[in-house]
Amino acid sequence: MDLDTLIQVGGSTIRLSTPLLLACLAGLFSERSGVIDIGLEGKMLIAAFFSAAFAFTSGSVWIGMFAGIAASLALSGLHGLASITFRGNQLISGVALNFLASGVTVLIAQVWFGQGGRTPSLMSGGRFESLTLPFAEALRDVPVLGPIYADMLSGHSILVYVSFLAVPLTWWVLYRTRYGLRLRAVGEAPEAVDTAGVSVAGLRYSSLVITGVLCGLAGAYLATGLQAGFVREMTAGRGYIALAALIFAKWRPWYALGACLLFGFLQAVALRYQNIDLGAFTVPVQVMDALPYILTVVILAGFVGKAIPPRAGGEPYVKER
Repeated sequence: MDLDTLIQVGGSTIRLSTPLLLACLAGLFSERSGVIDIGLEGKMLIAAFFSAAFAFTSGSVWIGMFAGIAASLALSGLHGLASITFRGNQLISGVALNFLASGVTVLIAQVWFGQGGRTPSLMSGGRFESLTLPFAEALRDVPVLGPIYADMLSGHSILVYVSFLAVPLTWWVLYRTRYGLRLRAVGEAPEAVDTAGVSVAGLRYSSLVITGVLCGLAGAYLATGLQAGFVREMTAGRGYIALAALIFAKWRPWYALGACLLFGFLQAVALRYQNIDLGAFTVPVQVMDALPYILTVVILAGFVGKAIPPRAGGEPYVKER
């Protein structure tokens, strides 16, 4: 693999890892608080639709982004109402949200735009433009490092850089703030947090707010950054892949970055290399496209038993009297 190919695959890896990373960090906050969130897929999907729809109608990608975040927060609120307030089964609630988002997005898209469940293509004002990092052009001629910086690291939309900056920010919030300490404690021993006079429900709802914002950004990036509009089921299982990456990362932000980059790399390789000829036989494009999902199954089969989740995960808290 020459340098140009490495740069192209690396750039694609960064772009394809962005929605996975945002969704993975979203799941990290909710599950660290003890709320299992299978509904990451649905939140990303509904955010993608509303961000594309409002970006098209308003002509502003920022209005679209905030509309997507609001839609994702609405589903987070529903999940919190079902699993925290009414102490319902968190897995069933998350799956129900995925089904709800899958049906509602297609229905509203057809009613609003009449294009078979998709939105019209977005023009320049409705999409996030690429940003050029400082000194990218000046350093382009520097051997090896110059092209990597100018062509692989530079030239992405703002949400790409936001997602990668969110990793150290998440680490700092979880491990260097009082809020992070309480959030991790409520996922391990909610009764101890309650005894200390801190609201367990309040902490868990706050984590779902963060989850909703991050999933909203992920969906907005899919529809207005990675692609130019919304199409039916455009998340394509990314929410489930993000959950697999979270398990692989053992609920730690820096490990989550590496896991998401791995999945993004597989997707980039699948897009770059199709129908690979190995001489004796040819690897079909379908196998290449399935690589991220195969890795998801392998991780879930091989690491679920080894990765130890938060102890109170999935268990509704009942206040002792």
